[in-house]
Amino acid sequence: PVTDIKRKKSKILTKSEIDRFLSSADDKEFLMIKVGLILGIAGACRTDELVNLTVDDIEDVGSSLIVKIPNTKTKIPRIFVVTDVGNMLELFRKYLSLRPPHVKHKRLFLYYKAGKCSSQPVGKNTMGKIPSVVASYLKLPDVACYTGHCLRRSSATLLADAGVDITTIKRHAGWKSTTVAEGYVENSIENKTKIANQVLVGTTTSAITKTVNVSESNIPSNINFENCTNVTFNLNVNK
Repeated sequence: PVTDIKRKKSKILTKSEIDRFLSSADDKEFLMIKVGLILGIAGACRTDELVNLTVDDIEDVGSSLIVKIPNTKTKIPRIFVVTDVGNMLELFRKYLSLRPPHVKHKRLFLYYKAGKCSSQPVGKNTMGKIPSVVASYLKLPDVACYTGHCLRRSSATLLADAGVDITTIKRHAGWKSTTVAEGYVENSIENKTKIANQVLVGTTTSAITKTVNVSESNIPSNINFENCTNVTFNLNVNK
């Protein structure tokens, strides 16, 4: 008989969990893990893509990193950028500076222990465990469910939560199929909350502009900004 087995999807890491790990984990123990997490999330990278990254694939232009993924599963080369958010570029540069001068190969990720890099490149199994190492450090439940696909799924979900359309997500991650891309997007509570607000409260992400002219003598007391997001105040002061 044919048994229909549904493959369990990897869990995802939320933005707050990613930020918490990057800010609190000790660099002396987790620096390589941090750099793998940053590049994996920023580029929606597969484990193989991270393993095969070379120092020549990354250009440091000062304000950002330009990363090229020349060889992909779908034969679609990709380029993504890591911007100077938090201390992400600092972490990358710190890790790169620890590269031993005698390394003969150009693989970016080298085994790292006690604040030092060896010349041995990181393999697929070690790279695939990055999400579970992060989950274990953060004491998240079901650590084993944070597989190598976690970084790719987390990246797609973060983009979807930010309101990015599926076409852009497909292009960013190199998916050809919309169905496959949608399968990687987690139905997160954050996204469901946004939808609930749109359905039940009537709020949307579209911009609404309201201009109120006031002076010192007629400042209204009944302006209500309840349920407002992305509010911009333009003050013109005439003396």
